[in-house]
Amino acid sequence: MTTATPDPRVRTWAPVCQAVALLLGPYAEVVLHDAVRDEVLAVWNPMSGRAPGDPSLLGELDELDPALPDVYGSDVFGPYEKLLPDGRRLSSVSAVLRDDAGRPWAVLCVNFDRGPLEHAATLLAGFAAPTASRPAPLFERDWTERMNDVIGGYVRAHGRPPERLGREDRLAVLRELDRAGVFAVRRAVPAVATALKVSRSTVYTLLAEARAEPGPATEAGNAEAQGTEPRNAEARDVEAPSPTAPQRNPRNQR
Repeated sequence: MTTATPDPRVRTWAPVCQAVALLLGPYAEVVLHDAVRDEVLAVWNPMSGRAPGDPSLLGELDELDPALPDVYGSDVFGPYEKLLPDGRRLSSVSAVLRDDAGRPWAVLCVNFDRGPLEHAATLLAGFAAPTASRPAPLFERDWTERMNDVIGGYVRAHGRPPERLGREDRLAVLRELDRAGVFAVRRAVPAVATALKVSRSTVYTLLAEARAEPGPATEAGNAEAQGTEPRNAEARDVEAPSPTAPQRNPRNQR
């Protein structure tokens, strides 16, 4: 901490300021301003180059908009963004401290350097990040990948996990899965139910409702929704008669 005079406000608030500086240091600057003389009273872990006695340039505290976002009433503001001359971005919080008469007495500001966090976030985001497109031949027959792409894409786009999706959300997802041909595959419904964290009966009910509305639906998907196999699957299971096999004359049968 740097301070010029043993101001009573400094003595009162020094333990709080020191605690914040120790907890968030060396990435947080804590500044206590004189709201009466509009000058810096003390600085803990200085980053902005200010010192006690420097102008605070606080402006008119009584003109602060009480509707601004705050935490515990109209006297706490932030976090808001500030910049240092070297380009570092700060997240700042300011608290107006009042005397017994309710007049602004001091202003406590905490300026947190976001640089290390942003650097760490960039480093983590780049760790094992995909750099090439997915090889289509490896996944063109993998219907589970199509299912995951549809459900995962919807979840990421709307910012809600599967268990928090509403009824309209699930209908939209099932329509997209149907268009992607997922329900043309046997046993797709249980997999979709697991991914959406709902029951199979819920999937069947919503899928039937989605298909009742105007929109593309495949014959195979309709068969799956009814719990039957598609016609082409049944055709594959029926053995066609051999063209060379002799045909009996019904008249010769007894």
